[in-house]
Amino acid sequence: MSIKVRRLSYALGASVTGVDLTRPLDDATMAEVHKAWLEHLVLVFPGQDLTPEQQIAFGKRFGPLDDHKAVPFYRHPEYPEIYLITNHKIGGKSSETKDTGRLWHSDHSFTTRPTMATMLYCREIPPVGGNTMFANTYMAYDTLSDTLKGVLEKLEAVHSIAYYTAGHLQDRNPEQIAQMRKASPPVAQPVVRVHPETGRKALYVSEMMTSHFVGMTPEESRGLLQFLFGHSVRPEFTYRHAWNVNDLLMWDNRCVLHMAPADYTHEHPRHMHRLTVLGTPCGRAYEEAG
Repeated sequence: MSIKVRRLSYALGASVTGVDLTRPLDDATMAEVHKAWLEHLVLVFPGQDLTPEQQIAFGKRFGPLDDHKAVPFYRHPEYPEIYLITNHKIGGKSSETKDTGRLWHSDHSFTTRPTMATMLYCREIPPVGGNTMFANTYMAYDTLSDTLKGVLEKLEAVHSIAYYTAGHLQDRNPEQIAQMRKASPPVAQPVVRVHPETGRKALYVSEMMTSHFVGMTPEESRGLLQFLFGHSVRPEFTYRHAWNVNDLLMWDNRCVLHMAPADYTHEHPRHMHRLTVLGTPCGRAYEEAG
């Protein structure tokens, strides 16, 4: 099987056709897909009518999957590998994942085994909006001055689920938030991350999860972090995906930020099946000095 790859934007993103993900892919086709993924960072597979089992089987070709034990209350009731991002009511209550991902981030950067790949499968989408945006953090790093690169390569930054939940998830169940914080204490991540497969350098900070630099106070860190947050998502570094039902989209969290803008109303359904492939160890447990 020979796949067809069409670029979707200047910075990142490509559409992949000529592949049927309802069937197991042979090794040669998988090698083509993997090569395209490393080159384009975000791949879109349109028109894939997948069962949960088929999505999980494809995900496992890239590595072991997260079973979401840290956030079990948002899992698919039958498939723990699938995390539900939905505005459907759950148990008669408003879904707590309906506004997930409103800020730029890289999945699970607040752990010492951040996500390698995320695969998001569209089951329902509003007639307008419900988009997802992506940013190429290779480009973000490459376009910095050599002087600033030298400064950043010596720094670590603190990533914390507590930082995010304190400022943005006050409407969620407090017991569930406490469980999430206990399961994922703060970690120190390199500000410049070297991709384990390509060897390229990428910025590794995000407005959602990064609170401050190790060895600095939040006040001392704020100015440089705010610059990096804005620089990382300059328009020329981004791709905005307008979903169609049965799109499967996968991205590389080691060199991509993403976010879901509030560009639609919850009067219309938006229902996604997300799975995440565990990455290699990165970062270290962090404890505040003194």
